[in-house]
Amino acid sequence: MGSSHVTATATRWSHLMHSRPVLLFAFAFAVMADPVSSVAYAIEAALRALRGDLALLLPTMGLVVAIVVLVIVNYHQLVARYPQGGGAAAATGEAFGEGAAFVPIGALIVDFVLTIAISSAAGASAIIAFLPALAPWRVLIALLLVAGVAAGTWFGHLGRAVFAVMTVAFIALAVTVLMFGFFADPHPVGETSTDPGHSPLLAVALAFPVAMALATGIEAPSSAIAQLGQLDDPGRRRFGRITLWLTLGVVGTITLGLTAQAVRLGVGVPHADTTQIAELARIAAPAPVFATFQGMTALLLLSAASSSFQAGPGLLKALARRHSSNGAGAGAGILPGWLGRTNSHHTPYWGVVVFAAASAAVTAAAGGRDQELVLFYAASVFVSFLAGLVAMSRFSLRERRWVFLVVNLVGALAVGFTLAVNLTRGDPVISIAAALLIAFGMYRLWVRSGRPRGIRNLAAEAEHHD
Repeated sequence: MGSSHVTATATRWSHLMHSRPVLLFAFAFAVMADPVSSVAYAIEAALRALRGDLALLLPTMGLVVAIVVLVIVNYHQLVARYPQGGGAAAATGEAFGEGAAFVPIGALIVDFVLTIAISSAAGASAIIAFLPALAPWRVLIALLLVAGVAAGTWFGHLGRAVFAVMTVAFIALAVTVLMFGFFADPHPVGETSTDPGHSPLLAVALAFPVAMALATGIEAPSSAIAQLGQLDDPGRRRFGRITLWLTLGVVGTITLGLTAQAVRLGVGVPHADTTQIAELARIAAPAPVFATFQGMTALLLLSAASSSFQAGPGLLKALARRHSSNGAGAGAGILPGWLGRTNSHHTPYWGVVVFAAASAAVTAAAGGRDQELVLFYAASVFVSFLAGLVAMSRFSLRERRWVFLVVNLVGALAVGFTLAVNLTRGDPVISIAAALLIAFGMYRLWVRSGRPRGIRNLAAEAEHHD
């Protein structure tokens, strides 16, 4: 009797865990860990670009969210066209030939490296904001976080559910901080100014691209739906679209809510050993909530780093292997075979080493400071966005879908404008140049290998956890 009851309970639990609502929860909130975690540094980055002018911070972040809306509207179409995954690489490869897929692939590789670096640096900042005595060891802490996440990746995928729970916990704590903030009195802290250095309109136009780190995870659902092998194409399409709009709702609400609270409470540019979001939580919430919020912020940032530690080496593995598991990229190997070697947990360990080394070098070069890295961060992924949106524009023109064409062109123009403004700052040229150099190098290897077919499917293949 007891044994059968336990068995029945276990069976019901198993069915629940594999039900579509639970699967959607795990997928959606795990995938949005990157853009949600970007809130930890994006708002501060915008304020720094505004030279501490709090009056312009909310319009700036509102423009950031508006650009995110445009990108999501276009990726809503892209997911519908590629329900088996692939994102911008699949679209670009189909629209302009397989060799063109290397442009978004190169951009994604740079984006993965920068995500690991900035997430680890921001994690160190969150820890130091709570324990300022650790400030002298900032670089060491950030590098240890890079190494720690890389080591954890060795044991395979931690599971979508873990990342999903961390994301939901952060969201809950952010909402708690916002609620406490409604009852907190203004408490000016940090540096503020009423002179952003330009006219208000120009100042906002120059500042918003720096905060576009919020958009860096929008690409993820379009590729990550390839993980959902238990679903058919309509199911993956539905999951991808729901995740895109849910991400917008969550990230947009938290971003604008925290921004409005920072303006109301007078939280300006923080001193070197803390962050704007930490000072906001410190002012608004009781000490236990502040401590928990900082801890969960660090964990969420490391989840975002871990996600890139899985996706990046997976992409190198897909580029290295000679035969894919599903035939999509059969014979597409162009990188050395050792990059495709995996351990018993299916982790491409040499790929992890490559990304760990690159991310550690970038982190050290930035002195372990996320605000140094944010200047480079959003630029490379916007190359991928632009490629994908231009490809979708070509499809809409070819198929005479005029409304879609307008949507695609408006999105492409917004993304192109963001890139152009970023380039005027000088520093982002480095990450864009790195993405294009990687793309060109891989293109040359592809040509030398006889132009094997299947390249445009590799972003989707990289998501398969075989």
